[in-house]
Amino acid sequence: MDFQQGLITTIHQYGVTEDSLDLLRQGLRRKPTALLIPCLFEEFKRPALSLTKNVLQKLEGLNELIIALSAKSANEVSEAKRFFSDMPFPVHVQWTNGPAVIELLKSQEKNGLDLLGTPGKGWAVWQGIGIATRKSEVVGLFDADIKTFGLSYPVRMLQPLLDPSNGISYVKAFYSRLSQQTNALQGRATRLFVGPLLTSLEQIYGQGPFLKYLQAFRYPLAGEFAFTKDLGMNLRIPCDWGLEIGLLSEVYRNVRISRIAQVDLGVFDHKHKEIGKSQKEGLQKMCTEILSSVLRGLMEHQAETLTDSQLSTLEVLYKRVGQDRVKQFGLDSAVNNIPYDRHEEELSVQKFTKLLRPSIIQFLKSPVTQQLPCWARVLSCESNMQDDLVNAGLDLSLL
Repeated sequence: MDFQQGLITTIHQYGVTEDSLDLLRQGLRRKPTALLIPCLFEEFKRPALSLTKNVLQKLEGLNELIIALSAKSANEVSEAKRFFSDMPFPVHVQWTNGPAVIELLKSQEKNGLDLLGTPGKGWAVWQGIGIATRKSEVVGLFDADIKTFGLSYPVRMLQPLLDPSNGISYVKAFYSRLSQQTNALQGRATRLFVGPLLTSLEQIYGQGPFLKYLQAFRYPLAGEFAFTKDLGMNLRIPCDWGLEIGLLSEVYRNVRISRIAQVDLGVFDHKHKEIGKSQKEGLQKMCTEILSSVLRGLMEHQAETLTDSQLSTLEVLYKRVGQDRVKQFGLDSAVNNIPYDRHEEELSVQKFTKLLRPSIIQFLKSPVTQQLPCWARVLSCESNMQDDLVNAGLDLSLL
């Protein structure tokens, strides 16, 4: 790994010493810390979540583990609670789509708040933040499907936030996406879509502040991040696949760049998404929503929007940059003796190119999207909402 620094403070993994669990435990004693895992019940049937559980059992002193669970029945919620019953710290299983939760959130329509959102990770993250910030000063988030989860993940993610002298409010992960089965490169949405897209937009608009900020992150779509309570309370949460870019936009809006860090977690693998047969499926749908999130951020932070001629330019630029990246990743793979299917990568770039025009036209017709309001706003309407949400998430009596 290199030692370069840039706009965003980068915490490298030099491999000189092992990450210190003792130092993390000391930090956990200084600052109450929660971990949040948004989760579908189906993850309890896969080995990745068991691996995560076994690793987290070593984090004595953790203030709370919150499982933001989407489940079909009270029995599934009970099974999830049993799964985590032997942890050495409190665990709260939040039934995010439970009847009592739906009823509670729907009741806030009286205050003009739309809290129901679109079921998915964003909605689960929003609920989890509300619960975690009741008692904890630092919150870390990990997905439930990480196949390579190791102790270094929470150690490295949380440490920058546990010492106030660091002045850090937000930490974003980056890593090498490699398949455990084949060792092949993964992360096509980042490598072949977001990277070329940002490079192309920079050629159109120049290096504006928000674009420069997004390009400073080595893995802008990483779903693993950590933050302080005061930041978490002021984040609006997107409800689609633009969650990660949307959150980076919210962080940009709320804190100075000097208070942001990114940390290398090494090799990383989780479930892979197929590219999809149409623009409404798989990675194509995901990238459509990511594109909207990027364009919305440019509107908010740089007052930039695409004209018809710029859209045509973007199509040409993106395809050229994407094809160049395919060649670069091919050489990178060859020297590292890992498999690389150049034809499939080229096909991905072709499909991503074709979604640009219809996606952008649709976005420009309706650029405003639903975002769940920040918790600071919610509590200004209902001061007990966090506790009410916790109780509703535990209530199985309505079934």
